[in-house]
Amino acid sequence: MPRPSAVARLAVIAEDQWGLVTRRQARDTGIAQATLERLTAASLLERVDHGVYRLAGAPIPDHVGLRAAWLRLAPDTLRWQRTLDQGVVSHRSAASMYGVGDLPADRHEFTVPSRHQTRRSDIRFHLRARGPGPWIELRGLPVTRPSRIASDLLLDNEDPEAVADIVAQSIRNVYDYPGTFADALAPHAARFGLRRGDGLALLEWLLGLVGYPDTRLWIGEARRSLGDRPHGDEENDGWSRPRSVTLGQDA
Repeated sequence: MPRPSAVARLAVIAEDQWGLVTRRQARDTGIAQATLERLTAASLLERVDHGVYRLAGAPIPDHVGLRAAWLRLAPDTLRWQRTLDQGVVSHRSAASMYGVGDLPADRHEFTVPSRHQTRRSDIRFHLRARGPGPWIELRGLPVTRPSRIASDLLLDNEDPEAVADIVAQSIRNVYDYPGTFADALAPHAARFGLRRGDGLALLEWLLGLVGYPDTRLWIGEARRSLGDRPHGDEENDGWSRPRSVTLGQDA
C-alpha cells in the first residue's frame, strides 16, 4: 500500500487540532523539517508560531495565537491526549475566550502545576500546585471557569471594576452562577474590608460597582445556593476533570 502523502498525514493530526500541527508532531509521523519548509514554501502550510503550522484550507480558528501557544506547551502531545498539568488557559486569556470583560488579553496566560520558564514576552505562566480550580473544555481548550477567572484576577491585583464586569457578564450569559462566584470570591473578602470569608458580600459589592439591574436577583440566587453550608472552599481545586461544557463560537 502506498505511504500517505505528508499533507495527508498532517491532516489526520490537524483535524482535531483546529487545523494546527506542531513540528514535533509532524516529526513523530516521519515528516522531516525540510518537508515542512517545502510545504510552507508551496503555501500548503502556514507558519502561525514557532514550530506550529496551519494546514492550508483549514478554517482559521478563533484565538489562533492562543491555541498555537497552548500546543507549544507540550509540542509532542496530541490535543486529545493532553492532561491538565500541561497547561490550562486562565486569567485574561480565559476571559477573552468567553468574550467577557474589557481587559486586553495582550499575553497568553496559562495555569500550570510546576514552574515553567519562557523567554517569550507574550506568554505568562501562573503556578498553582493544587490545580487550576474549576474549569471546562471550551471550544477544545481547557479553560478556567469565570468564577475562577474572577478570583485569579483579584489575586493578580486587577482593577475590581474590570473584574466586576467579567462577573456580571458571565452571570448574565449563564457562563457561571452567582453562588459559584460567591464561593470563589470568599478568600478575597477581607482585602476589601468585608468580613473574612464573606464571598456573598464581596459579590454584592463588585456588582454594585458596575450597577447591573439584576444585582438583587443574583444575590438572592447566590444566597439560596449557599444556604447554610460553609463556602469559600473550592469544590474542584485539583487537576481532576469536571463536566465538559462547550459554549458557542460567539461566547
